[in-house]
Amino acid sequence: MSANWGLKMSGKIKTREELKSEVHKARRQGKKIVTTNGCFDILHIGHLRYLQEAKRLGDILVVAINSDDSVRTIKGDKRPLVPQDERAEILAALECVDYVTIFPELDPIQLLRELRPDIHVKGGDYRLDQVIEREAVKSLGGELRLVPGAPEKSTSNLIKLIVERYGSGDG
Repeated sequence: MSANWGLKMSGKIKTREELKSEVHKARRQGKKIVTTNGCFDILHIGHLRYLQEAKRLGDILVVAINSDDSVRTIKGDKRPLVPQDERAEILAALECVDYVTIFPELDPIQLLRELRPDIHVKGGDYRLDQVIEREAVKSLGGELRLVPGAPEKSTSNLIKLIVERYGSGDG
């Protein structure tokens, strides 16, 4: 099997250009577009709950994931643990996710300008003043929403737990 087998098999994973076309078509049909973004490195229950809640806010949920290079810049050289194509495929398998795209920038502002979502969602672990894309979303006529996931759950906490339990090499 080729490394891109999953990407080819899922109609949910789109390039930026393909996604712009899909969003435009959905908008013409009167559908509400919801976007969110993040690294989504090691998908966990907090991610799932957050994405399910985001989907409830509209008709189409677009998840934009940071490229491997941008994750390394944001999180450090040891991340991501899961490569971008695999993260995209895992997210695309979720029922609540309509489309997934990978973006190379450090923030989603340019992508949001191109997609013009009705609602952009961030997890409840953020405060409004921490969301760097807040002003861009507002200037496009969109709404920014914070939705809870499971705040105590995070990829960083999972990594710490794994290191604590298995750091000595005991399996």
